[in-house]
Amino acid sequence: MNINSLNNHVVLITGGNSGIGRVTALELAKNGAHVFIACRSADKAQGVIDDFNNFPMIGKIEHLPLDLSDFASIRACAKAFLEKELPLHILINNAGVAGIKGQTEQGFELTMGINHIGHFLLTQELLPALLRTSPSRIVNVASRAHFYAKGIDFENITKTTHSKFGIKEYCESKLANILFTRELSKRLKGTGVSSYAVHPGVVASDLWRHVLAPLRVIMKLFMTSNQRGAMTSLYCATSVRTAFESGNYYDSCRSKKPSLLALDSVLATKLWDMSEQWIKAH
Repeated sequence: MNINSLNNHVVLITGGNSGIGRVTALELAKNGAHVFIACRSADKAQGVIDDFNNFPMIGKIEHLPLDLSDFASIRACAKAFLEKELPLHILINNAGVAGIKGQTEQGFELTMGINHIGHFLLTQELLPALLRTSPSRIVNVASRAHFYAKGIDFENITKTTHSKFGIKEYCESKLANILFTRELSKRLKGTGVSSYAVHPGVVASDLWRHVLAPLRVIMKLFMTSNQRGAMTSLYCATSVRTAFESGNYYDSCRSKKPSLLALDSVLATKLWDMSEQWIKAH
């Protein structure tokens, strides 16, 4: 896809060290953006920076340490960025996990803790920069898997993963991504900060690294590439067409209707209120 010049644009992307995040980060830098890759592994981030340096790109890529399973790390990452006193034109909440079991540092179910709560906190911490830079955009990488969620199991969010393969929790976390996007759009109306939820396709990325190896090999035979998976994130982050479509859910670079639960404004407000309580308690 064609991307307009992003000279003087600053982007922060979580999980930009691998998979669709890596492709997204490189494409944005290729078009002039100053991209911050927020992830745990400095070595993997350096690999993206090395790829960037090997090609004639006009932007810039830097690494910021971030562990989305730990509030202290999230707050430190946001603080490190804010101290640079840079604008923030685009925040892409891209990182995610699937097929994993356990709890975060603060005791939240691991998949929901990383995929939703961690990004909720990071977004709140970075809002001052996004508001100051307005018009700006927040892109939340969700999934078509949200259609399989039966709701948000609030009681189990503060417990360890209880389903056998963590798929139930994954689907709920992706529903949470869309509810968060829609509530963000409502609360930020009139500020110039837009939010979007995207389904990248079922991508053969590192998202599935925790799934049992034999099953993972079979699954990836039916998945799309990271390059195609990055297209909808890039579209929502940069397209002129999406500038006034805040709160929408996108699939294959088109606005689509999400599940009925994802359109439940009462559930979205409850999730926001609970998320605020969780981050304030830690």
